[in-house]
Amino acid sequence: MIELPTQDSTAFQDILSVLRSHPELKKWTMIDEPILSFPGLDIYPRRRKVFRNHQEIQLTHKEYEILLLLVTNKGWVLTYNQIYEKIWNDFPTGNERNTIGFHICNLREKLYQAAPNAPFTIRSVREVGYCFEIQAEK
Repeated sequence: MIELPTQDSTAFQDILSVLRSHPELKKWTMIDEPILSFPGLDIYPRRRKVFRNHQEIQLTHKEYEILLLLVTNKGWVLTYNQIYEKIWNDFPTGNERNTIGFHICNLREKLYQAAPNAPFTIRSVREVGYCFEIQAEK
C-alpha cells in the first residue's frame, strides 16, 4: 500500500476547503464531443466541421448536411426523395435529382481534393440515389 506524504494530503485538503468555502466558483466539466470517424475523415457534428488529416474541408451548409446524412446511413442507399425531404424539408417535385446531383458533385470534388486516395466514396446508384461506402481494408 502506498501512502501519500502528510504534506501532500494536507495541501489537497486545504484546496478542497477553499473550494467549499467559495460556492460562487463554478464547476467546470469537460463535455465529450461526439465524432463520426471514418478512415481518412473526421466529422464533428456539434461544430459542423469536417477534417481530413487535421485539415478542415470547407463545405457549404447543404454539402455538410448531405454528407452527414449519408455517413450516418453508411452502407444504405438513400433515394433522391429521401435525401431531398431530409435536407430541404420539403416534398420532392421532380427536379430534386439535378439539385442533389449538383451538391453531390461539389461535395465529391472537395472530398477528392482533400483526400485523393481516400478509402471512402459516395457511390451513385443510377435512377435511385446515393450511398456512402468505405472500401474494405486489404
